[in-house]
Order: sequence, then structure tokens, then C-alpha cells
Amino acid sequence: MQQQASAPQSGSAAPQALAGLRVIEMGQLIAGPFCGKTLGDFGAEVIKIEATGEGDPLRKWRLLQDGTSVWWQVQSRNKKSLALDLRQAQAQDIARQLLAEADVLIENFRPGTLEGWGLAPEQLHALNPGLIILRISGYGQTGPYRDLPGFGVVGEAMGGLRHLTAEPGRVPVRVGVSIGDTLAALHGAIGVLLALYHRKAHGGPGQVIDVALHEAVFNCMESLIPEYSAFGAVRQPAGSALPGIAPSNAYPCQDGWVLVAGNGDSIFKRLMQAIGRDDLAQDAQLANNLGRVARVDEIDAAIAAWTGTRSVAQVVQALAAARVPAGKVYTARDIVEDPHYQAREMLLSQHTRDGATLLVPGIVPKLSGTPGRIRSSAPRLGEDTDAVLAEAGLTPGQISLLRSKGVIQ
Repeated sequence: MQQQASAPQSGSAAPQALAGLRVIEMGQLIAGPFCGKTLGDFGAEVIKIEATGEGDPLRKWRLLQDGTSVWWQVQSRNKKSLALDLRQAQAQDIARQLLAEADVLIENFRPGTLEGWGLAPEQLHALNPGLIILRISGYGQTGPYRDLPGFGVVGEAMGGLRHLTAEPGRVPVRVGVSIGDTLAALHGAIGVLLALYHRKAHGGPGQVIDVALHEAVFNCMESLIPEYSAFGAVRQPAGSALPGIAPSNAYPCQDGWVLVAGNGDSIFKRLMQAIGRDDLAQDAQLANNLGRVARVDEIDAAIAAWTGTRSVAQVVQALAAARVPAGKVYTARDIVEDPHYQAREMLLSQHTRDGATLLVPGIVPKLSGTPGRIRSSAPRLGEDTDAVLAEAGLTPGQISLLRSKGVIQ
């Protein structure tokens, strides 16, 4: 395996794009924290407020190393941990004090939670008119479903994605990761950046960004609703195929599967020539997508007959030479061993607070002048409590008293 790029842990001549931005993250698990990670990767100071006791449940999700989730190490890099029991009035006072000086608040609790703590948006804007408040929830802050519990899996179903992620006639499946949460986080990050621009460029006040999990998924559903509106067409599961666009599918090889996208007119001709089917390449009925869709079964069968006698590597190599988009289905091992991932610094070595070294995903997107970087590894629970509170003006005696009362950890 080739040497992986090391993650820069600190220092750089040029300031990062979001340097000087202070973010208070009150979320947990995936949607809110992924947004916080994204902002932190590009220089924002992210203070993560965690519950005392166990902290964010993600610390114990999936595979653990030295008692801590390796997922946590990625999700919480470039963050500080402040352990605060927000059920207590004194903790709520501390949160108000921090938010009075912050630029952004991220939260992904059930609607009404902030209000119950005396941290409603209107109360926070009275303290800090420029505060940008990102609220991520299952169904949004309004509407008849607002109070229902909603995780990413439910958002994916309501957004229309789960109905399509299946083989025809079989049970809908998840895509393998919590895509609904991540899409909501990315929409949230976009909202934060839009609100920041408005505040700076137009002198606008802070505002509330309302992101619903199902709406973030629904926003990515392409032609689903226009097709229903125009034709009454309810799109159905199609497995690995891309309905209405041909050929684009997964095809069997001797040692696995290969994805081939030959749906451009000129690409289709090159694909057919590469597999020895010049008759199909020259067929006038197949010169455009509409004609190919009408005969997609015939085309898929021709491609599968060719791929089925070859290995994945042979197919990918031959189609690359023909300038036809094709690729194998990558596993984690394939990603780690791939030279392109390595060349683009998408595999970084990150050191944990426990002394371990992990390969972690690199930073996306890549900015030429102010690139993202890993400035610090994920914190232990409450590791930054004293420092954050001292910066806020609390004395060591006050901090000690709060800790004795269980307000902080």
C-alpha cells in the first residue's frame, strides 16, 4: 500500500475561508454534527456542547477503538467539547452567554427543545441579532408532522428515495449509509453560508434556517414529481439501472460487477464497437436515447454477454481505452489501495487523543486558495470545558462550583 498523506494538524500561512467564525454546535449523532464538521474543516471554531455523563451517543456507535468510535474521530475533528447539562438553569445561562458572542448555532433536536430550555430563536436574537440559527429536524419546525420523531431513515422514505432503492418487486433497502442525515447537513451548511453572506453583504440580521430531513432528500429526487405531474407516472424501483436513460447499469463479470454508463450518443457507439457489436453501433434506431430505451433489454444483454467473459479489471481497462465511463464497485479496501484517492489526498492520517493513528476521509470540496485541513483531532468529553468557560469570563472558582453541582463536566 502506498504512503498516505498526513493530515495537517495545525498552522498555515494563509487563513482558512471560515477562520474567525464561531459556531456553537448543540446537535448530536449525524445531521447537526456533520454540518459542524464541514464548517470546522474550513476554519470555523466549533464548540460542541455535549450532555454530561456519556456525551454524544456517536462516541459509542459502530466499531470502537480504545473505547471510542472511530466514526467519532472523523465527525468531531476540529471541534472543542464543552460538557454541559442543559436541563439545568445555570447551564442554560452559560449557553446564552456563549451564544451572545457566536456567529452560528447548529441544533438537531426535536422541535420545541430549544424553547423548553429558554433558548428560543426570538430570545437568542434579542441577545445577538446577528446570530444564524440552523435547525435540522425530521419534519421541520412547522406543519402537522413537526412533533413526530424523525431520523434519517424516515426522511429517506418520506422523501421518495427508499421507494426507488430496491430491485423490482423486492423490499426497499437503505443505501448503506445515513444519506438522509448527510444531505440535511449539507443543505444546512449551504443555508449557513447563504445567511452569512446576506449578513455581511447586505447588512441583514441573523435568521433561522429550517432544514427537514425529508425535504433535503426530496430536493435531490430529480424528475420524480414533474413526471408525475405531467404524465401521472409513478417512478418504480429499477435496481441498478437508470430508468429512461440507456444504457446505464451494472453488468456481471467473472469476478464481480462493473458499472457502465454508455448513455451518450457518441459514447454508445464507442461502447458497442468496443464490445464487438458494430451492428448496434450503426443501428439508426439506437442513435438517440429514446430509441435505446425502447430496446434497453437487448442492449443490456449484449453488454452483459461481453462483460461476463472477462474480469472487472479487463472490462474497465478496455472501456477506458474506448473512452466509455465504467468502473468497478469499490469496497473500503479498494478505496484505500486506489492511487487516485491517494493522489488527491482523500486519505489522510489523523492522530487520536489516545495516541492511535487512523486513516480518515480527506476534505471536500477542495479550495485552491483557502483549503480545508484537520487542525485538531476529536476531543474527549468535556476536554475543553474549562478553557471555553474561562474565555467566557468565568473564574476557576466559579468553574469548580459549577462542576460540583453537575452543571458541567
